[in-house]
Amino acid sequence: MSRETRERTRILLADDHHMVRQGIRQLLEREVDFEVVGEADNGLEAVRLASELKPDVVVMEARMPKLDGVEATRRVKAEHPQAAVLILTSSEEEEYIIGLVAAGAGGYLLKSAYGEELVQAIRSVRAGEFVCNVALAQKLLKRAAHLPVLVNAAEHLTQREIEVLKLAAKGMSNRDIAGYLGLTERTVKGHLMNIFDKMSVGSRTEAVLQALKRGWVSLEDQE
Repeated sequence: MSRETRERTRILLADDHHMVRQGIRQLLEREVDFEVVGEADNGLEAVRLASELKPDVVVMEARMPKLDGVEATRRVKAEHPQAAVLILTSSEEEEYIIGLVAAGAGGYLLKSAYGEELVQAIRSVRAGEFVCNVALAQKLLKRAAHLPVLVNAAEHLTQREIEVLKLAAKGMSNRDIAGYLGLTERTVKGHLMNIFDKMSVGSRTEAVLQALKRGWVSLEDQE
């Protein structure tokens, strides 16, 4: 198997409009590192296919029939925590976005975004970065920290991993964290992947939420 094939991002599309899914599929399949592995036309089917196909990223419409985006995201993350969920929405209603974050979404993108923005957003959530306006991301983290989240029983992070997690909580990019700690971006990404594996999460947002709940990171650390 070639390196290109091994490193392809496996994507599941979930939208109740066939033409929308077809358009997104055509856009994404132009990228040599993307592979669309399935399509769902409702929330229940998205959960089922995520369990069967084990995609790296689920691109999901916020308002899905049979099961809405929040509950579908929660179930996908419960069954396949390493998957990143990117929500496509037509509004930035704060309460709904908070619900998505608490459910485990790796971020959201307005449906009015350009194709290249979607491509970059998928790459970002795959790398564990939260796709959202930075100021809103900090606000959402602080509010969502008080909501219940799924917490696993045991894992052990190294001191360096805790440092990286605290900087990620500030909204710093991999490049910024690397510069601050005197590391390479590749090393920072490796630390984040280790954190996600140990905590059974798919994004830095989920990791930060769990760390906030356990007291590893304080709200004051994010000021």
